[in-house]
Amino acid sequence: MATDLVQMEQIAGQVQAALQTADLTGYRKLLDPNVTWGAPDDMKPSCRNRDQVLAWYRSGRAKGVRANVTETVVRNEKILVGLSIFDGQSPSDSDDVANRWQIFTVNNGLVVDIRGFEERDAAISRME
Repeated sequence: MATDLVQMEQIAGQVQAALQTADLTGYRKLLDPNVTWGAPDDMKPSCRNRDQVLAWYRSGRAKGVRANVTETVVRNEKILVGLSIFDGQSPSDSDDVANRWQIFTVNNGLVVDIRGFEERDAAISRME
């Protein structure tokens, strides 16, 4: 069943809030139990279920990595999430910022796939 635009905008807002505040409990509720996460063309995604995705985020937080959500864009069943990633190792957060984008694919109100991109244009091209 497709998810309508209003619901997609709500889910995008919930994803943004969960990522911005590192609310893994809230994030968990948005993920399908069999969600996958990986590189754009990865046939064997790094994460193949909700627990693995959450463990990946927990591991980053434990290493001092922080993310700031810079944008969300909804198109059909996909959400583009722009992130500024701070590695937590630099004396000043502004010294080492990486901009990354993730495409969240939603089905029946839950995120079923997440793909990470280093370039915004590459991410946007996958939203069609």
